[in-house]
Amino acid sequence: MSFRIDPEAATQRSYAQSLDANDPLATFKSEFFVSDPELCYLDGNSLGRLPKKTVEAVNHFLVEEWGKELVDGWSHWIDQAQPAGDLLARTALGAGPCQTLVCDTTSVNFYQLCLAAISARPGRKTIIIDSANFPTDRYILEGIAKSHSLNLVTLNTDGMGGPGAVEIDSQDEMISPEELERHLSEDVALLTLQAINYRSGARQPMKQINALAKKYGALVVWDCSHAIGSIELEFEKNDVQLAVGCTYKYGNSGPGSPAWLFVSKEIQTQLRVPIQGWFAQEKQFEMGPFFEPSDTIRRYQIASPSIIGIRGVEVAFEMIGRAGIEKIAQKAAVGTDLMIALHDAWLAPLGFALGTPRDSAQRGGHIIIKHQDAKLIAYALRKISNVIPDYREPGSIRLAISPLATSYEEVYEGFERLRELVSSEQYKSVSMDGNRVT
Repeated sequence: MSFRIDPEAATQRSYAQSLDANDPLATFKSEFFVSDPELCYLDGNSLGRLPKKTVEAVNHFLVEEWGKELVDGWSHWIDQAQPAGDLLARTALGAGPCQTLVCDTTSVNFYQLCLAAISARPGRKTIIIDSANFPTDRYILEGIAKSHSLNLVTLNTDGMGGPGAVEIDSQDEMISPEELERHLSEDVALLTLQAINYRSGARQPMKQINALAKKYGALVVWDCSHAIGSIELEFEKNDVQLAVGCTYKYGNSGPGSPAWLFVSKEIQTQLRVPIQGWFAQEKQFEMGPFFEPSDTIRRYQIASPSIIGIRGVEVAFEMIGRAGIEKIAQKAAVGTDLMIALHDAWLAPLGFALGTPRDSAQRGGHIIIKHQDAKLIAYALRKISNVIPDYREPGSIRLAISPLATSYEEVYEGFERLRELVSSEQYKSVSMDGNRVT
């Protein structure tokens, strides 16, 4: 990234306005449904805004396809998971066709690929994850380890530990190849990490870690849920073989929209997933007595794709394609640089600390800031300041710029309101309502 934020100028609203005036992605915000123009939506990032074209696409599907075609619609819906996957791969993953499916949930896809990878390394008994990984991934891997009598190693990158925890030198949850190699051996079947850590926003060195795992013969499953649509993942350049992710964060495809999985062509026929669904069957509609998987990416599909969900994915990733992932990544870097500059100038004096790498090449589209009253502050931002962040344990407020839907001035305004909320101590006037969604 060539552009650098001016820390002194960053505290002036006119500076954010000048960034917007020169933003090649500025017009995309008008393509999203915005019910409250005064809301600062800095959710980081659990759910992207609704594209207006998604409303049109879903309505068209309901009336013109499902409504009129009925069951005959399956003649062109049947293989929809792959072309949608090809679109997603082309626009956001830096990968060629026939390697990606839009299907199921991230959790199901993660389970499928992890167990397939472990089974492809018979005799190896060790699997590795890190303590800062997303809870679902950690819990699923713990369950796999128990049910298959495997040795689970948890790299303790955040001090919270976990099953088989081992200490590792880590700053902001990052894992260096040098530190990782201390825990690799010929017994490791699987390593799984996040491309962008869900809490700290740290970006792991994918290419180096993939090369290191290959050196020891282990397979790597990357969870890209908090990365896709905010950074250039460049799967081909980074030699990614296995990955999963969701589509409803920076992907803007809607709550519960279908997830995706990626399996590189070089290993597609080497792996066999544990859930052998009929969509993976080579001669699917012969409905034969034995499972004979396809030799294509379809061997990783379980069942009927969610067509209504895929319509939202298609709209969102077509938009990402028009914008260009390199421009999106550039704006995410500049936007989080702006956040850090405002943190340093306004929030650090109020007791906040940054929990995200300062180097934009080492993070994604969100940051976290830490405070002893973080949970109450995050709640008060919603109730008092009309700012939507989210809270993550322990003691972290997560804030994001979604490059297509968020302006730089919206970031500035959100941080200004946050400063006022805390400096006035007004946040102490609210009481938590017990909602478990934070």
